[in-house]
Amino acid sequence: MRRLPESLTAAYVAQMGLFPAPGQWTYDDYARLPDDGWRYKAIQGELYMGAAPRPAHQRVIRRMILVTGAAGKTGKAVIHALAQANQAVRAWLHRPEQTEGLPIADSIVGDLEDPRLWPAACSGVDALYLICPNMHPRELKIGKLALQSAQAAGISLFVYHSVLHPQTEEMPHHWQKLRVEEEILRSDLPFTILQPCAYMQNILAYRTQIAASGRYAVPYTIYARFGLVDLADVAQVAARVLSESDHAGAIYELAGPANLSSAEVAQALSSHWQRPIQAIQAPLDEWERSARATGMPSNAIRSLGAMFRYYDRYGLLGNGNVLSWLLGRRPTSFAQFVEREFSGCGGAALV
Repeated sequence: MRRLPESLTAAYVAQMGLFPAPGQWTYDDYARLPDDGWRYKAIQGELYMGAAPRPAHQRVIRRMILVTGAAGKTGKAVIHALAQANQAVRAWLHRPEQTEGLPIADSIVGDLEDPRLWPAACSGVDALYLICPNMHPRELKIGKLALQSAQAAGISLFVYHSVLHPQTEEMPHHWQKLRVEEEILRSDLPFTILQPCAYMQNILAYRTQIAASGRYAVPYTIYARFGLVDLADVAQVAARVLSESDHAGAIYELAGPANLSSAEVAQALSSHWQRPIQAIQAPLDEWERSARATGMPSNAIRSLGAMFRYYDRYGLLGNGNVLSWLLGRRPTSFAQFVEREFSGCGGAALV
């Protein structure tokens, strides 16, 4: 709080017919101040003014929140953000050992497609954050199970982790998420849908390879642009949506502050490491052979191949304004992300 200037005090006094001199304010004088959205205190005869709590601070609700896909990078990030927001989490995991290091209240272990597990998972839960396994061929089935169970349990908020531009039929896993969104719209549950763009974190799996070779290879044109978003920003928004009471009915597109090409990503890495990093387009059939050699399921290879062909033609453009509003700040830039995640990894030494 800060003391009001004498000129402002005089204006209030003149308006209300009160005439205490500075240093002579009493409780009775204080009690006659208007309810105008500011907080006032009279301390030792002086009048002090401060901002009242923002409505967002007053809408925070402590909940038990079920987070599915809790062992993946998105699930972990969301759970840690919820812990920072003082929320209790029930984590749905595939294996019991995956609970290690997670700040959770309890857990449920098993397959999301098992209908026998859903009633117990939703029991005593206030909100559900649905993350499906990446490229899952039966995401619609999982979505329907989650919605039915949430309705039966009387869950107060259903939040779905979707994807930016789910209406793009040429990308099968986007199209699957649109089908789940349609089911959500048909339900009578209060819902929020988050639609993030591709994560900046996706590049981390290739960090050592990029540093060693000086090349950043992608299976589509290096000039396609993407609204890459920091997963930490997405998790912060998820925690806010799950912790506040006024996001029901919203669909939020979450993109970073700039649409970047792979060439620009390589340039940012070059600037950080102070040596050349070249973006190159790798043949798609070469990527497919490599994916099969690693044992990637054929359905995932087909879905990713379709996605890369779409990227080659259109990229995945977004706008950071919604994310900026939800965060209350500018979203993390790719340069800031690189500084945070790549510092100390010894890029120059790996040549």
